[in-house]
Amino acid sequence: MATPLLAPRCVHRFFPISGRFLLSGIVLAVLFLTGGTATAQGIGFQAGATVDPEQFVFGTHFESGDITRGFRFKPAIEGGFSSGFSLVTINLEFLYHIPLGRSGWSLYQGGGPAIVLLRVEEPVDDLSVHAGGVLTFGFAHEGGFFTDFKFGGGDSPELKFVAGYTFRKRKP
Repeated sequence: MATPLLAPRCVHRFFPISGRFLLSGIVLAVLFLTGGTATAQGIGFQAGATVDPEQFVFGTHFESGDITRGFRFKPAIEGGFSSGFSLVTINLEFLYHIPLGRSGWSLYQGGGPAIVLLRVEEPVDDLSVHAGGVLTFGFAHEGGFFTDFKFGGGDSPELKFVAGYTFRKRKP
């Protein structure tokens, strides 16, 4: 018996997806995510700490240019470590930046879904995958420095504070 390429039959029973709907969604996502200006794009790194679980975290991210005025996409992957277990979160955040006058600083807020990978070392080495979400508030400077406060839901860490730097393309 042949198996479907996109998803098992049981998934189609709960989430019926037609090929046309799937193709339309992919095309819209590509157009939505590539519509920003190239000069504001960048990649960066961050480090900080979480509360519940108490961990040191570090990670990397990509920040799109403005999709619409002040609205950006910022996927990130972060790893957290403490005794007995490690946690990796993949955040898919949409952020809205509000400029603070002519200072070069902006306040931003947003959020999105998260995929959480949990590795427990004791009593048996075990890896599990969970879903969560984050609400993000922070400050960013056009030079690249930023701070994030993230509130997690589901299986994401409840509170995360990170500081980091985004390397952006130079304007011509």
